[in-house]
Amino acid sequence: MRGPHNILRLIRTGATFERTGAMAAVLDAVDAPMRLRLAARVMGWPFRWLGYKGDPTLPPITRAITALGPAYIKFGQILSTRADVVGPELAGQLRMLQDRLPPFPTDIAKAVIEADLRAPVDQLFSEFSEPVAAASIAQVHRARVRETGREVAVKVVRPGIGAAFRRDIDAFHFGARMVEMLSPGTRRLRPRDVVTHFEKTVMGEQDLRLEAAAASEFSENTARDPAFQVPMPHFALCSRRVLTADWAEGLPMGDRDALIAAGHDTTDLARRVIQLFLSHALRDGFFHADMHHGNLKVAANGDVIAYDFGIMGEIDEYTRRVYAQILYGFIQRDYRLVARVHFEAGYVPRDRDEAAFARALRAVGEPIFGADASRISMGNLLSYLFEVTERFGMPTRTELILLQRTMVVVEGVARSLDPQLNIWDAAKPVVSDYIKASIGPKAAVRDLGQVAQTVGRYGPLLPRIIEQILWERAHPEEARLTLIQTRPAVPLWLVAFLALAAGTGIGLAL
Repeated sequence: MRGPHNILRLIRTGATFERTGAMAAVLDAVDAPMRLRLAARVMGWPFRWLGYKGDPTLPPITRAITALGPAYIKFGQILSTRADVVGPELAGQLRMLQDRLPPFPTDIAKAVIEADLRAPVDQLFSEFSEPVAAASIAQVHRARVRETGREVAVKVVRPGIGAAFRRDIDAFHFGARMVEMLSPGTRRLRPRDVVTHFEKTVMGEQDLRLEAAAASEFSENTARDPAFQVPMPHFALCSRRVLTADWAEGLPMGDRDALIAAGHDTTDLARRVIQLFLSHALRDGFFHADMHHGNLKVAANGDVIAYDFGIMGEIDEYTRRVYAQILYGFIQRDYRLVARVHFEAGYVPRDRDEAAFARALRAVGEPIFGADASRISMGNLLSYLFEVTERFGMPTRTELILLQRTMVVVEGVARSLDPQLNIWDAAKPVVSDYIKASIGPKAAVRDLGQVAQTVGRYGPLLPRIIEQILWERAHPEEARLTLIQTRPAVPLWLVAFLALAAGTGIGLAL
């Protein structure tokens, strides 16, 4: 329930950071000014006793986040990829949130498997290991299928994780509502819609049948991508709480020293990670939306291996074209194009000055392009762009949240492999190829063909639709009455309540 009891949950969040020592670490990481440091400590200290103790063997921030629950862990996973934002030391601490959380007992995992797959584990697998990785929602065991002898990874959802997530997200909803109430100016950012979007994404991640389907579709889409692998799911050994897929052997993407020692070109890997993500997002409109270090490996032959498809992003063709044109405009430093695309897509209200918006975009882009490669950041661009669009009244686009967040995460992964990588140079060929393929005479012909197919599907209904339109034009008064009569009736209880309110004076008070 999204009631006032969530105030305690939010207070406990700050108290936990204070009790574990994470508050000071966070303030140091973001280089907070003295006034903010003093306010945070003064407000946090009285409630320190309400905070969770956490695991004292963990670093302070990791300790606080793991104590608070899975939703906070997800947030920490995102920050772990942004060493340029939180610093290398803090990023290293947070990276353990990706796949090295405390596991739950193997016996419990086996009980879940047997309950869902309705067969003893020994009958399904000839080998079954202790947990080899544990994250916020599930843990993974290495196993061998008895029937085929194939080596697989068996993913099992943590018991009780659904209730824990609901508690966390419930507090987020309450906090978003309070923010909108106390600061009406933030309603443009639609914080409640953002939380709802996050909720749907994460709750969907807990049904492993959906993840298996996503892995299968993603594998089909990327089958021709060079040097890229997707472990295939074994649907017969999958259920809501269990996912079985091919074992992915390789070095962790986050271990740069090991990759270099194995002879891999980290600069090439960094460039490929950026290009693979953009290809999947722009070409397919279906992309891995959780591409942090913990979900990427490098095979012995240099292939990039992606796994854990619990969070996938999907964007339609029109949005892809808009996003590509915005990126292309920045790459070409054509700020008039970027401004025009924003206005044409309805991202910025049409009553604003397009030329002024273009100049504001120039102020965003030029300092970034004038910087050296290590300082060129799409994450920074999104941050600056956010400031500009706020001034021009652009509302938050919830359908782009996952895309933008993943772009930031992928950039963090690439930057950890090669701090000097020029993000724009890596992105340019993919974006340019997509622009050529999706905008031009060939694309126009393809679009007309799709229109013809759509009209063809509705062909049998067209005479009736046209007749209805013509009748409404010829008899506007009858059409209006028909519309009124077909509107949903007002519930009787609401009519009674309003009548009672009017009779008692409540209606006047309202």
